[in-house]
Amino acid sequence: MNNVYYGKLVFELSKPGRKGYSLPANEFAAYALDALPVARRERKTLLPEVDELTVARHYTNMSNNNFGVDTGFYPLGSCTMKYNPKVNEEMAALPGFNVHPATPDCCAQGALKLYDEVQRTLAEISGLSRFTLNPYAGAHGELTGLMVIGTYHRQRGDVNRKKIIVPDSAHGTNPASAAVAGFQIVQVKSTAQGTVDVEDLKPLLGPDVAGMMMTNPNTLGLFETQIPEIARLVHECGGLMYYDGANLNPMLGVCRPGDMGFDVMHINLHKTFSTPHGGGGPGSGPVGVRAGLEHCLPNPQVVYNEEKGRFEQRFDDESLGCVSGFLGNFGIIVRAYAYLLSLGRENVPMAGRLSVLNANYIKERLRTHYKLPIDVVCKHEFVFDGLREEYGGDHHAADHVTTLDVAKRLLDYGYHAPTIYFPLLFHEALMIEPTETESKDTLDAFIDVMIRIAEEAKADPQMVKSAPHNTPIRRLDDVKAVKEPKFTFKAL
Repeated sequence: MNNVYYGKLVFELSKPGRKGYSLPANEFAAYALDALPVARRERKTLLPEVDELTVARHYTNMSNNNFGVDTGFYPLGSCTMKYNPKVNEEMAALPGFNVHPATPDCCAQGALKLYDEVQRTLAEISGLSRFTLNPYAGAHGELTGLMVIGTYHRQRGDVNRKKIIVPDSAHGTNPASAAVAGFQIVQVKSTAQGTVDVEDLKPLLGPDVAGMMMTNPNTLGLFETQIPEIARLVHECGGLMYYDGANLNPMLGVCRPGDMGFDVMHINLHKTFSTPHGGGGPGSGPVGVRAGLEHCLPNPQVVYNEEKGRFEQRFDDESLGCVSGFLGNFGIIVRAYAYLLSLGRENVPMAGRLSVLNANYIKERLRTHYKLPIDVVCKHEFVFDGLREEYGGDHHAADHVTTLDVAKRLLDYGYHAPTIYFPLLFHEALMIEPTETESKDTLDAFIDVMIRIAEEAKADPQMVKSAPHNTPIRRLDDVKAVKEPKFTFKAL
């Protein structure tokens, strides 16, 4: 590209003496920092010297390299990167929702009513009794839900339940959250068909099990058909069932975790209910519980009675306490509320059904070029195990084209890559989730590119293995980047 700004750091555009600002004359006396030596720098600060136009063009060009759901198809498996309708942003920007966190009950009745209605809506969608919207993200919701489980057992005096059972196909946050909550992690295996192996589960159960975490559909995009039996076994040994709601999208209006026997769950508002979550946030991970566990939810709880909302706090020794400041990411809750009202009761189920239709359409169109390790109807997402052997997917071949190579080549065609090398059940995992918001035209264009890359891998594998070719930065040496990281700019 013939652009002096393209692919350069702002430091590389720096010229001595240039500046893009003018400060007013100092109206105050100069003060030395001799009395506060700890505040003095040991060396001159390295800052770029650039004019305003250079700054504007640099960051504009940088922003044009960003990828987001507003600019292209985002098939990240397990992420549910659906489109965020702009009306959600307009509603969240209404002045009435710009409420200070410390506003007293009497002056925040509108916000409390919205909070309560979202709680009630999520309870109806999930089949549970009550929710808290306080957690800031999905993993934070997991931690909160596990703390609820720990609180439940502690209140009953059953303090020896230290183990949480987690499937080998689980999201990585599941064992991590359980460990942070102070539990020991016990892994249960999957069957050849990708679902929890009930026979492997049975000997793991006992009086030391606090609960079991499950994602449904699981990370392979498959519906766990043995949940009633699993829930019965876990409940019989005294444990609770935890539902990781990260993959709730295809279940909307079709089935409810509470009806399946789950006791605690979290929902990712920033996935299932269309709030953008690129760049690590913002997020929201509401936690719901079945009847009888409401008192285990964290402070503060919003209670809405007789057309008036109020905060309710519990400060006894058995209380879970607080997990966040005030009411979590309130702006995200407003966006989710706008999305739910836009769809309405009659159209929420269509979101799940269309996400399943879109995923199966892509899977069936690409199965002749990519390995499909588990050949069943999927839900919202599915997993390939790399290319078929006739297209360069033979692991033993010298010019074997990997899933990473396919992902890098997609960048040349303007697509964000799907999730790769997760779940860990397959060596060359390629995980695709289209969501319900994408049209058939978008899906067909993506499918055509995936087929084209497979054909390229067959005809010219080195071209695919050296991709990307059209990006500002070519393929990096990942090993060198880890061993020799460079966190600051240093002029040559």
